[in-house]
Amino acid sequence: MFCLVDCNSFYASCEQVFRPDLRNKPVVVLSNNDCFIVARSAQAKAMGIGDLQTMFDIKSWMQQQNVTIFSSNYALYGDLSARVMNTLRLFSSRIEIYSIDEMFLYLEEISSPQNSPTQISESMNDYGKHIKKTIFQHTAMPVSVGIAPTKTLAKLANRAAKIIPKCQGVGVLDTSKKWDWVKKRTPVNKIWGISSRFSARLAELNIYTALELANSDPKMIRRYFNVCVERTIEELNGHACLSLEEIPTPKKQIYCSRSFAQKTKQLPPIQDAISLYVARACEKLRAQQSMSASLQILLYTASYESNYYNSHQVIQLPYPSDDTRLISAIARTAVQHLFKPGVAYIKAGVGLLELSDKKHQQLDMFHPGQSTKTDQLMTVIDKINTHYGRNSIYVAAEGVHKKWAMRQAYRSPSYTSQWNELPEIKC
Repeated sequence: MFCLVDCNSFYASCEQVFRPDLRNKPVVVLSNNDCFIVARSAQAKAMGIGDLQTMFDIKSWMQQQNVTIFSSNYALYGDLSARVMNTLRLFSSRIEIYSIDEMFLYLEEISSPQNSPTQISESMNDYGKHIKKTIFQHTAMPVSVGIAPTKTLAKLANRAAKIIPKCQGVGVLDTSKKWDWVKKRTPVNKIWGISSRFSARLAELNIYTALELANSDPKMIRRYFNVCVERTIEELNGHACLSLEEIPTPKKQIYCSRSFAQKTKQLPPIQDAISLYVARACEKLRAQQSMSASLQILLYTASYESNYYNSHQVIQLPYPSDDTRLISAIARTAVQHLFKPGVAYIKAGVGLLELSDKKHQQLDMFHPGQSTKTDQLMTVIDKINTHYGRNSIYVAAEGVHKKWAMRQAYRSPSYTSQWNELPEIKC
């Protein structure tokens, strides 16, 4: 059986972990630069606060309604996500981390117990409750658990666990009768892998629910769409077509881009920002043991301005590298060529392209490639930042004051990743 564990309102729940006074109260989390609402607690959703609403439009109203507002605190969210995932490893040796707040588990022990069907269903439900309870005990994170014979059905089971109060956060779809009941009440656009564009095309075929899709002809659907939708039909009927991706597939491209806290017409702050984005991208590059052969630089003005301007450039690196210093120096030079005096820029970004496995490099005959000393230096930098916290050591090109850094007026402390922001307990 497949089990999907999904954290409830993850960003908002992370903010409540170290603020128990905010549990069962409306909480929202904002996007970069505090522009949009990207996460809401259940209580905030019940008040009618919509996803991606602009902060400017409802800030005064939220303050009147005592809604607690937070800026995005990615360091906190990443650390709490890792704690949840490590706890889930106690329940299965076969796992797939699907996103920052979701993990698939394969429950081999429950797949073939020596009990009757009724006892099997009860044991799976009890096991799901045990997972839910353990996660909350270890991390104070509320989760929903969905258990079913396929990954797609596990997604539906998890959705049912969230919206059906009787489930109490645990949904088990272990029989065709149960999953048909849920499919009949699930719109086709709520199925994992079915986009809004696909659901509109399915409506033209008079397919509006998951049950209607499951009962359709897979071969006909494949002709209209693709093999992925055909597999979805098989999955909806209890035939597992999607296996666990236990080893994450390395990314083929790595991008890092951010909006500035305020527009800037100066080149040095943009160069500092570009160096920081290169450092973040290179950290991810080294984490997946890859090298980059080319670099893309992106530079934007605000899209609503009449003289909207965006430019980009792709630069070939002298050799495949993961060296923050080398790539940062090249990026700073490139952005200097893209920069236009007098133009107010609001956003910049970098992309690492043509990624390849670090262990299997095809080098130029006339160039030895990246040196061993560089590899050792990058390893040391990553270890220091992992142990003592991000930015404990960094390239000076990133700048010291970072006045261009994104706006985070409502950021909570980094309770778990900064020594000077550890929570205090007063007795």
